[in-house]
Amino acid sequence: METKHVLCATCDISCQLVATRKPGEKDYTLTGDLSNPMGPGAICAKGKLAQSTFDHPNRLLHPMKRVGERGEGKWEQISWEQALDEIAQKLTGIIERYGPEALAVTSGPWNCSTESGMTRRFMNLLGTPNYLSPVALCLGNTAAVNRLTYGWMPLPDFENTQCIVLMGHNPNTQSWVWEYIRIRLAEKRGAKLIVMDPRKSPTAERADFHLELQPGSDAMLCFGWLNVIIEEQLYDKAFVRDWTIGFEALSERIFRDFPLSRVCEVTGLAESEIRESARLYATSPSAIIPWSPITDQQVSSTSAIRAISILRAITGNLDAPGGEMMMGLDSGLISEPELELTEELSDEQKRKQLGYDDHPAFTFKAADLLAEHSERVFGERYPNIVKGTHMAVPSSTFRAMAYGDPYPVKAFFAIANNALMGYGNQQLVKNAMLNQELNVCFEQFMTPTANLCDYVLPGDSWMERPNLLDFYNWATLTMTSEQLYAPPGECHNIYDVWRGLAVRMGLEEQFPWKNIEELFDHRVSPTGMDWQQYSARYKLTLGKYKHFNYKKTGFATPSGKVELYSTMLETLGCDPLPYYRNLETTDDYPIKMFVGLREPQFFQSGQRHNRKLRKSNRYPRTFVHPTDATTYNLVEGDWAKIETVAGKVYMMVKIRDDVPEGLIRIPHGWWLPEEKDLGADDHNDGLVVPDDPEYLDREQGIPHLKGIPCRITPTEPPRQFVGIGGLQ
Repeated sequence: METKHVLCATCDISCQLVATRKPGEKDYTLTGDLSNPMGPGAICAKGKLAQSTFDHPNRLLHPMKRVGERGEGKWEQISWEQALDEIAQKLTGIIERYGPEALAVTSGPWNCSTESGMTRRFMNLLGTPNYLSPVALCLGNTAAVNRLTYGWMPLPDFENTQCIVLMGHNPNTQSWVWEYIRIRLAEKRGAKLIVMDPRKSPTAERADFHLELQPGSDAMLCFGWLNVIIEEQLYDKAFVRDWTIGFEALSERIFRDFPLSRVCEVTGLAESEIRESARLYATSPSAIIPWSPITDQQVSSTSAIRAISILRAITGNLDAPGGEMMMGLDSGLISEPELELTEELSDEQKRKQLGYDDHPAFTFKAADLLAEHSERVFGERYPNIVKGTHMAVPSSTFRAMAYGDPYPVKAFFAIANNALMGYGNQQLVKNAMLNQELNVCFEQFMTPTANLCDYVLPGDSWMERPNLLDFYNWATLTMTSEQLYAPPGECHNIYDVWRGLAVRMGLEEQFPWKNIEELFDHRVSPTGMDWQQYSARYKLTLGKYKHFNYKKTGFATPSGKVELYSTMLETLGCDPLPYYRNLETTDDYPIKMFVGLREPQFFQSGQRHNRKLRKSNRYPRTFVHPTDATTYNLVEGDWAKIETVAGKVYMMVKIRDDVPEGLIRIPHGWWLPEEKDLGADDHNDGLVVPDDPEYLDREQGIPHLKGIPCRITPTEPPRQFVGIGGLQ
């Protein structure tokens, strides 16, 4: 029996799997790794069926060059040499005419996790600060905002905690499996569970407290908890005295602006629910609030994330056993931030980063203010936590691409990221791409984004490459993955793209490694091993970490303490204390819409071409409460049109009791590979996500997804569907 260890990159969790095959067998069988100390045995249907996803007739196997109009779907096959030659020549011309900042790159970190900082390295050496990523709306922005409070993004200690707080989060056997197992093991050990969620999810049903708050009021509930914890003196008095600044100002804001009567009115919760759940969290010997995307995607996102970070701090759970670990990057390897060469990007170019002044929270404007403090505590000036702590702002970047304000952006690279469908205001993203002189996509399939590009380069999958994963620069945890198959056709690793362009653009000396294995040799060289030796020896390693490290180093903030009153935000011209905003319904848009429903068959916009996964979820569906279905004349299985100020989208109606009344839910990332036009202009959630200023978080510039005012009406099907019979 042949056995290998492999990391699944079907989603962003990176479950550790075991691949086995008998002599004479072509394909490996994948199972969860029961020896993994965190999330033993984790695997979902998407992971089990990954080979059928990648080994597909529609897989891109050769570089393609557009020969028709953008979006027309006319292509010719070309060689890698021709593709890289022409891309390099055109990109060089754009830089000469407009400057290096005229290049914007968007990258999906989990889809190309082998890149080891090479995307930012190429950009920094070239001189462009305009890096985008979907993590701007999902974890990366959370990491950046957490740094404003205490200098790092903490990692929850599931294995030792005695209380878990889940915010709008429902891990299960098909989504967030690794975390689901850790939660269930903690519950079995006796940990208490608090769930804040408008839905009646399976996780909520087994919780000690289920707080059914109104959509988008998460920050307000956190303020209610702070009110109780401060009023009843349930906070860690010694920690607050010795290791925080701004407690008095915070208390004044909380008591003045967020009395429990207002919190109850906004959240729809009873005072007793708020008090009792806050007491359970604050008095537990240890407690964690694991990250979830719910607070990443609201007009009060920064304030909600800040409120969560403040709760962690004042209850004494930072860097404590069973609490929130501030791990840093000390894995004993050459780190990705070191390889990114951020110092090569001049201050002048950093200031050109799009969104730098208007929405600075996760841009270089904030990162530069933290650099010396981060170096003091963690040894890195620019720790790119979750690849998201010094990014350009998506809305600002797409406006520059579309309209040339404040300067022209004329080259756009989408790296393992279906960018057209991955951000708010899809029509703006489309207009932006149509206004480019050069669009390049690195992909496995002809997605709606790829269909708007000039060159599409075929990428490998996680089964077709080795991997060295340092937990996205978040922790001292490092995992390795062995290659199972050779890449099909002419599929290449993303490193080959950056090195190929670097060689052609005068940067070859800065990319001396001929392939990804040589780059991994370099990264593990401090251990005295090469990549093959390291990978054979270690599936998972945990580097140096000690609890309460801040007692020696202080926190990586200007004050060296936890900044309840953020001097950073004050310097950036923002409110230094958390506040509250939300969006309300109107006569024209009388119901709210929750965007981003996780569907077990898919991750983001992926897997829609896989007939086995599509069989149980053939079309995009909106979930509606029975009362709302009656009010709006909606029928199970019929089609509905959902409209906001941004546009409209078509979904099939699914009536469910577990959806709160007054709220509809729509999934993310729907397109139809079997349709000639790919269906993205009718069915993707980005069509109805506005990004006008009133719909954006002020500090980050990210759009509101959790409670958008909308209207829903019955309609005829928007097309004569080919159906999944049209899938190969």
